[in-house]
Amino acid sequence: MPRQVAFLRGINVGRNRRVPMAALREALDGYGDIVTHGQSGNVVLDATTSGRALERELEALLSEQIGLETRVIVRSRTQLQKVVDRNPLAQIADNGSRYLVTFLADKPAATRAKALAGDFGREQAVLHGQEVYSWHPDGLQRSKLMALVTDGLGTVGTARNWNTVTKLLALASA
Repeated sequence: MPRQVAFLRGINVGRNRRVPMAALREALDGYGDIVTHGQSGNVVLDATTSGRALERELEALLSEQIGLETRVIVRSRTQLQKVVDRNPLAQIADNGSRYLVTFLADKPAATRAKALAGDFGREQAVLHGQEVYSWHPDGLQRSKLMALVTDGLGTVGTARNWNTVTKLLALASA
């Protein structure tokens, strides 16, 4: 079965929507070779379905099994490999915890995507398909760019830092 990476949106952020990873793995027991990474809803698994169908399947299962209502965004191992290979900000992003990839549910409309070309000081962003690569050299606390990426593109997304993205690729490739 193909390896898939599922990104759960907005769990275990602060004190909200706490989900132990053991409970998450147990809820997904029907899938093969389940591995979680970190506490923020990163799951690598084997599944016969993929893409939007797997997203909906996982959302329904998590709701039914543990009462978690959240969006799930899925990328195959191959798609995640392409995200890492692309790495359009490699020349400037020198801190993996401040370099993010936001995985979007849909490709944003061109009119909304144009906003990413605005002046964000030292921060930079590159949209490629359904991913936004963003560099935040001064952190995320007051980032206007991150606010745009999460709320201004007209689609749901969930961000992971570069360290997490590359670790998930390694787990999906093992």
